[in-house]
Amino acid sequence: MRTSTVADRIREATVVLGDRMDHGRYPDPASWWRVPGLLADLGPALAELFADERPDVVLGPESRGCLLGPLVAVALGAGFVELRKNRRPVSDSDPWRHRTSAPDYRDRHLTLGFRRRLVSGGNRVLLVDDWIETGGQASAARSLVAEAGATWLGTAVIVDGLRSNEPRRRLGVRSLVHVRDL
Repeated sequence: MRTSTVADRIREATVVLGDRMDHGRYPDPASWWRVPGLLADLGPALAELFADERPDVVLGPESRGCLLGPLVAVALGAGFVELRKNRRPVSDSDPWRHRTSAPDYRDRHLTLGFRRRLVSGGNRVLLVDDWIETGGQASAARSLVAEAGATWLGTAVIVDGLRSNEPRRRLGVRSLVHVRDL
């Protein structure tokens, strides 16, 4: 599969919405899920970005990372771990790792976490999401992975919307398209 072909199809399928006051016009990722062939190819295309790194755990933040993460994990032959946001107390006694993020694109601080037993030393972890804009959630995820004693491989996203190269380098961001190309 050629990633550029997937990138072209992402651009073709992108619908731009203009009804949000906080960000003005923005591309709607939901349009990508509606195109069956594109949806089938997103996981393998994102996996291809890190295939040489051999991840054994794919970490996907709620909500869209939980859609894409399993697609990437299957393509890599890896496991998947859901990165929960603002997890409420539930009746499980399984201990969790938590970290509060820097402000996200909506200027929110989110508490991110996963069950301790799901990521441990020796794991090679790849974060997968649809979009990265500030790097706040990815930075919190990287801290959680380090706390678990696992190896951070990087961040695979459909769209790179970062405005600075520093978080891109620090978080190992690789993308299928850049926001300016949508």
